[in-house]
Amino acid sequence: MKKKRIGGLALSLVLAAGTLLSGCGQGQKAGEKKDNFTVAMVTDVGGIDDKSFNQSAWEGLQKFGQDNGMKKGKDGYDYLQSQSDADYSTNLNKLARSNFDLIYGIGFLMTDAITKIAEQKPKQKFAIVDSVVNKPNVASITFKEHEGSFLVGVVAGLTTKTNKIGFVGGMEIPLIEKFESGFRAGVKAVNPKATVEVQYAGAFDQADKGKAIASSMYASGIDVIYHAAGATGNGVFSEAKDLKTKDPNREIWVIGVDKDQAPEGEVKVGDKTYNVTLTSMVKRVDVAVYDVAKKTKEGQFPGGKVLEYGLPENGVGIAPTQDNIKPDILKVVDEWKQKIIKGEVKVPTTRDEYKQFEANLK
Repeated sequence: MKKKRIGGLALSLVLAAGTLLSGCGQGQKAGEKKDNFTVAMVTDVGGIDDKSFNQSAWEGLQKFGQDNGMKKGKDGYDYLQSQSDADYSTNLNKLARSNFDLIYGIGFLMTDAITKIAEQKPKQKFAIVDSVVNKPNVASITFKEHEGSFLVGVVAGLTTKTNKIGFVGGMEIPLIEKFESGFRAGVKAVNPKATVEVQYAGAFDQADKGKAIASSMYASGIDVIYHAAGATGNGVFSEAKDLKTKDPNREIWVIGVDKDQAPEGEVKVGDKTYNVTLTSMVKRVDVAVYDVAKKTKEGQFPGGKVLEYGLPENGVGIAPTQDNIKPDILKVVDEWKQKIIKGEVKVPTTRDEYKQFEANLK
């Protein structure tokens, strides 16, 4: 009888242990530490293949995953694509329920959704790109877009033959105003005679609007257009390539954004290949996404902090493809770059700051 009682007791202990282990597993689903680190991101409406902002973020996440021996999927690194702003909260919640250790919201458009879910799930770690969410479980990733935009403005100002330059923005918001203001300052710093026409498409995912604006600008004599419009900017490239096809001798340029957009500018006319991409202002979203994931995996999640990536951090700059920029122009670009890094030049971030910058040039 004693043996039976001991056996029953042992069985009870095993069952109890099983219950406890099961409880631990459920705790993990609520956000407790797992053996393997997992990370995922939610795109904004531009999509994973926008050839710009979201794509750069995904490339950074892919590199992090590959460097750490991770596989794509719920046990490694992954993404969910948003077709509209209504998908933001849904996608963030899906990833949170899948117990990813770190979840990115890509783009300022996701500010409200990240804020809400961060409040609902205080133990979950989040990061947002291009916005600031003041929550202890959110790392805010920002960039000095105005600095990189200033440098491509220098390129535009020294390249234009007509002294007419264009800027196409996605949505008219403070973030894109940084691109605009920095770019205009760079142009004026090296070419006071040049004018910059500014137009906004009102969206980051409408290439047809980008194409229409570019068509109007090029028709007015503008020969260089800088876009900060996400997938809408694809329309600017499309228009420039159409015009180049009609007249291969016409000097017409696009300055890309976020990543090196030289591939987007290739156009073949007959047996000759041209490229309408003058340069690109690279915003190293890939570098920042990789950096924060690495910090988090190492137990140094920068929750509640604002991380800003500028020229000194290699967070912004001119794309490595520089075939269409004259060597003497690149030399001038580097001179201005060093001035900015040393603090000798304060690049404007708003239109009011730009006006003051312009006034100081006179």
